Amino acid sequence: MKKKYSFLIFILLLFVQTSLVESANNQTGIEIGEYAPNFQLKNLEGKIVNLTDYKGKNIMLNFWTTWCPPCKKEMLDIQQISKEKENSWVVLAVNIDGGNEAGVREFVQSRKLTFPILLDERDTVSNQYHILSIPTTFFIDKNGKIINKAYTMLTLEEMREIVKD
Repeated sequence: MKKKYSFLIFILLLFVQTSLVESANNQTGIEIGEYAPNFQLKNLEGKIVNLTDYKGKNIMLNFWTTWCPPCKKEMLDIQQISKEKENSWVVLAVNIDGGNEAGVREFVQSRKLTFPILLDERDTVSNQYHILSIPTTFFIDKNGKIINKAYTMLTLEEMREIVKD
């Protein structure tokens, strides 16, 4: 009887361990070489934007919030890179503040940001992309494949290296 319970406990522990490993693997996000999932979000002008609207263009897809210190610092460098590479890269900044449109608008205006700001008010896209830390940035090629990603703030020099022609 004791062997039977030990065996059942062993099977149960093995199942739990396998489930935890599988769950962890599913949470690591989208990998380099995979196609970027399409999404649909509203921009600050109220227009619906799809990722596929930019098919055939290189995309820098940044997830950020207004209250994140590294995001605040990085935004000015993103503005700079969007100007430097405006003919070869599109910057899309997905805000995940969760319904703080007025705060996002104020943030964008005070920093004179000119690239598209998209609002992920229900965290739909951040969940789709498995965003666990902010800022997180994906670099997507003209074919829609992820060619690089960063789970932390990037410097202007690092951005330049990634998006060089």
